[in-house]
Amino acid sequence: MSIDISLSTADAFLLVMWVIFTVPYLAWRLLRTDYFAPLVVVQIVIGILLGPAIAGRLFPGLHDAIFTGPVLQFLGGIAAWGVAVFVWCAGIELDVRQAWANRRECVITAGFALAVPLLFGMVVTGVLASGTRWIGPEASGWQFVTGVGMACAVSALPVLIMLLEKLSILRAPIGQRLLRYASLDDIVIWIVLALILMDVHRIGLQVAFVAAFGICSLGYRRLMPRLDAADRWYVGVIWMLLSAFAAEWFGLHFMIGAFLAGAVTDAEWFEERRRTEIRFGVLLLLMPVYFLVTGLRTDWGVDSAAVMLVAAALLAVAVLGKLLGVWIAGRILRWPAGDASLVGWMLQTKGLIMIVFTSVLLDKRLISQETFTALLMMAVVSTILTVPMASRKLKGIPKWH
Repeated sequence: MSIDISLSTADAFLLVMWVIFTVPYLAWRLLRTDYFAPLVVVQIVIGILLGPAIAGRLFPGLHDAIFTGPVLQFLGGIAAWGVAVFVWCAGIELDVRQAWANRRECVITAGFALAVPLLFGMVVTGVLASGTRWIGPEASGWQFVTGVGMACAVSALPVLIMLLEKLSILRAPIGQRLLRYASLDDIVIWIVLALILMDVHRIGLQVAFVAAFGICSLGYRRLMPRLDAADRWYVGVIWMLLSAFAAEWFGLHFMIGAFLAGAVTDAEWFEERRRTEIRFGVLLLLMPVYFLVTGLRTDWGVDSAAVMLVAAALLAVAVLGKLLGVWIAGRILRWPAGDASLVGWMLQTKGLIMIVFTSVLLDKRLISQETFTALLMMAVVSTILTVPMASRKLKGIPKWH
């Protein structure tokens, strides 16, 4: 269907922003999706629906009139800023000391929860690497296989926190255990991403970035406790921006720098109430724009059936690999009956971190848009499965409530 319409850049931008904040909220409330799909998942789905693969094909004239070059630039800038703040906050929320205090359990659980779906995903990706439509133009074989394999193994810490709150087990022992496993996974995921992005032609600069970041972090960590509470937020943001710029300039990605800036920041430097407010503000005001921009990058190409098939294969290895990995860890650690199943399903949530991870791979042209689309679909379905399956596990075991 073709619709001719003329809008100014300001009109188009405001209309897009209205749609971003209105449509997902109404769908979430009216359809009552909260049990299986939190608002953030609905926002991701709406972003996909508004992309060129669906809305662009159904209403090409209207789509082109609204999503003009200047509007996309505005949206891209807001999305980049929003995701930088988001991954910085995610880094701050990491509790490395708790993971270290329970290091045997955390290393075994997080290790198997990552390694098994990673290996399964690499097997599937090895088959995809033989087709030029799936691998990015700048990727070597190992980068593509490792990147997509790791995307199958991701667990999203920020979304996990929201789901644990929804299930009323965030402060329970099992909830705290899950946070430790996911925290360790997050650290490994970003390290692997940094290794994937290492450029042999700029390896010296990138090693220099790591060394300089480590030295500057020591000074930053000495400075922050001496500042007033209000000043710490400003200095933290300045530090995040500097780290993000340096990571991008040295050939990595600005999101790696932003995450590292948060990872070396102690959460107790800030009030928990204020951290929660800022995280809520980022999810409310900035991340919906990022979801739309992400959806605009999806593409089914000429063979949507192939993309759906790849997404289903990746979903299968991600879910089964995670469950098997956690089951192996549970056997080694001699967990009580039911623990491994609950942990395995809760760690299925991929949500935002996986989308950020794959967006970086797409930005660096290590995966194609069709592979990105398949991974995005896999992330959405995997996250939707988390709460219903975990709720079933919790009902029969009162000790977890």
